[in-house]
Amino acid sequence: MKPRILIVEDEESIIKGLCDVFVFNGYDVDTALDGKTGLKKALSGDYHLLILDIMLPDVDGLTICNEVRNKDRSQPIIMLTAKGDEEDIITGLKYGADDYIPKPFSVRELLARVEAVLRRSPKIIHETETICFNNLVIDPQNLILKMHGNKIELTRREVTILNYLIKFNQRPVTRQELLKEVWGYTADGIDTRTVDIHMAKLRKKIEDDPQNPKIIVTIRGEGYKMAPKD
Repeated sequence: MKPRILIVEDEESIIKGLCDVFVFNGYDVDTALDGKTGLKKALSGDYHLLILDIMLPDVDGLTICNEVRNKDRSQPIIMLTAKGDEEDIITGLKYGADDYIPKPFSVRELLARVEAVLRRSPKIIHETETICFNNLVIDPQNLILKMHGNKIELTRREVTILNYLIKFNQRPVTRQELLKEVWGYTADGIDTRTVDIHMAKLRKKIEDDPQNPKIIVTIRGEGYKMAPKD
């Protein structure tokens, strides 16, 4: 799964430039041009990293940082500050930002800061560690699922699907969400059966009766969900 970054910045030229740089370097990027939209997206918890400009319309970056940190202490956040204003930097770090970049900044420095923050991020680290859910034990490194004493070989995509469903097992996950988060499709309304096909293959591997699944259940009209333990 590509690391997913949310950039909240009101200057469209900067947004475009950053998107091009991050996509070229293997990141999945989402954006917001105002603080109100940025706050809503940032609070969703769907990003490996937030890059927040301090000066924003409606809601400033410091407020977004504070609101996010009150909800999730582990969410990686980098602040963009104008002219390296010391007061803004101190306030941002006080609110829980992991790092800051003063404008103007070099692309090389920004990428280095992003990589450094993500290396310490639990959102990245956990995706390479053993994943446990009920009686399932998944080894992402070796692409193995252990279940009832049996070892089942998985593809990288199947591991990523299971990881995502387990991570958000408190709610159904839609096909469109899986297309965005697992396959990296960024356009809405994509007409493809790839999710259904992969899910059918995965169920054949892990379900006793793939036609009547008990592990990955379908919530009609909403999506897929990992079933709770009986």
